Amino acid sequence: MTSDDTTRRGPYAVLFRHVLSRLDPEQAHRLTMRALAGAHGLPGGPRLLRALFSTPDPMRESGGARRVLGAARRSPLGLAAGFDKDGEVPLALLDLGFGHVEVGTVTAKAQPGNPRPRSFRLVEDRALINRMGFNNHGAQALARRLAKARRTESGQRALIGVNIGKSKITALEDAAEDYRFSARLLAPYASYLAVNVSSPNTPGLRDLQSVEMLRPILEAVVEEADAARVRLRREVPVLVKIAPDLHDEDVRAVAQLAIEVGLAGVIATNTTIARPDTLAARPAQIAQIGAGGLSGPMLAERSMQVLRLLRSHLPADSVIISCGGVTTAQDVRDRLEAGADLVQGYTAMIYEGPSWPGRLARELDELDAR
Repeated sequence: MTSDDTTRRGPYAVLFRHVLSRLDPEQAHRLTMRALAGAHGLPGGPRLLRALFSTPDPMRESGGARRVLGAARRSPLGLAAGFDKDGEVPLALLDLGFGHVEVGTVTAKAQPGNPRPRSFRLVEDRALINRMGFNNHGAQALARRLAKARRTESGQRALIGVNIGKSKITALEDAAEDYRFSARLLAPYASYLAVNVSSPNTPGLRDLQSVEMLRPILEAVVEEADAARVRLRREVPVLVKIAPDLHDEDVRAVAQLAIEVGLAGVIATNTTIARPDTLAARPAQIAQIGAGGLSGPMLAERSMQVLRLLRSHLPADSVIISCGGVTTAQDVRDRLEAGADLVQGYTAMIYEGPSWPGRLARELDELDAR
């Protein structure tokens, strides 16, 4: 029996099957967030979380640690944006075994997101469809939370990326100033800034991936990151997150723009608007769910293609964070060998449980030792 089989048949599998899967996905997510916040807030909570899930201290550097985005971390696996939109529990998530956490997506203005229901499971495919619509409390609220986290010893050392998006009410022609506002507020607390122009759930957002519309946005965010660097005396790297649905020539164009603007790198990829024929879910179920971004193992092939394409067009010192369809330690290792500097996951943790990041960190150590 593989460790993956064990996880699927273990206590979390029972909890998921009999409790969590019967709850609305958004309700289950809120319960999870409250549990993490409660556990982390207990005296000795961080140590308790690491002991409970047998995870190494994510702040501890090891001989095999790689220095990326100005920091060295034991595990190359991080949590993608979307799980902790408002930066409520980034340190607790690091204590589960992630090497870094990307909070957000956050917008300049607080917004409720799209009407519910807006999150759906495709259990047979171990996939998710969401059309959340950047629901968040706004950049100012996130800045306050991150400022509090950074005042702690573990928070000062934590690798916490901040993913910023466009407010829904902001016109596309005003997008650059919208992103600039968020970047100015959040750069002081961000290990890096991720510019999200690739969510399918904000009308017109993906149009911003065109080079003509993307350039002023990236220039505005880089300007704010440079200003923060002068004040803070440290780098605030800027990356852009792109969709798997871009054509190859558009991926190349974004890579060239990243070089010209001076970005630290690219995050690839976000969710997809495609509905592959290989999905096990019934077509009627998919049709009933409707629009939204699909995530899960079916993204792996395209995500790997985009990774290889970017690696062949970006300089060696450009950072690539590979995201989409990552489930196993071997998946992480394959991404690193294909040229990724860091790897992110999200959907797999919904199905594998909170022990997933720590387990993969240990398995990666085992792979490295072979």
